[in-house]
Amino acid sequence: MDLQLYSYFRSSASWRVRIALALKNLPHAYHGVHLVKGEQKGHASLGAAHLLPALWVDGQRLTQSLAILEFLEEAQPQPPLLPSDPHARAYARSLALDIACEIHPLNNLRVLGHLKTVLGVEEAARTEWMRHWMVEGLAVVDARLKAEGRMGRYCLGDTPGYADCVLVPQVFNARRFGAPIDHLDAVLAINEACLALPAFADTHPSRVPDAE
Repeated sequence: MDLQLYSYFRSSASWRVRIALALKNLPHAYHGVHLVKGEQKGHASLGAAHLLPALWVDGQRLTQSLAILEFLEEAQPQPPLLPSDPHARAYARSLALDIACEIHPLNNLRVLGHLKTVLGVEEAARTEWMRHWMVEGLAVVDARLKAEGRMGRYCLGDTPGYADCVLVPQVFNARRFGAPIDHLDAVLAINEACLALPAFADTHPSRVPDAE
């Protein structure tokens, strides 16, 4: 496959895809798009929403990070991001959606921009908004990891996969904005285990080509 990834170094959704590509050992060309500078606006490679990430596969564009992860799983099944058992697959997807649907949308750049420019919310209050939703959402993930009996070294057993691709970037964001998450020991243990792996460490926002 010819893979062309459009990414922003601090975009947690982009990092999900970078991790998945690394876990599956899929080489790709990297194209940095600076969200804060507005380079995504009108960018012909990103699709109608002008959001990141976008992955071009053999000349066809894919958008939305979880849809891209699903495509990669189907197009390149080995090594797998998802287990074979349907219940375990649903569990992994559910954990990922707890983050991608319940935390991330409330804290993305467009929402923060609206809070600032339209509603006049000051920076301190915007930061508190982000921290609140990150802590509340990650606490749900932490409680599920402890209660549902599927956690191992990673979110699902001892092989990194789908849910880990989504969890680690969210923990990075929480720490970046000073969210108090030190009590979430299951989440932090998985995050530490993941970051010890090249697929996570080498795709970290500080190590990609457009890092600042």
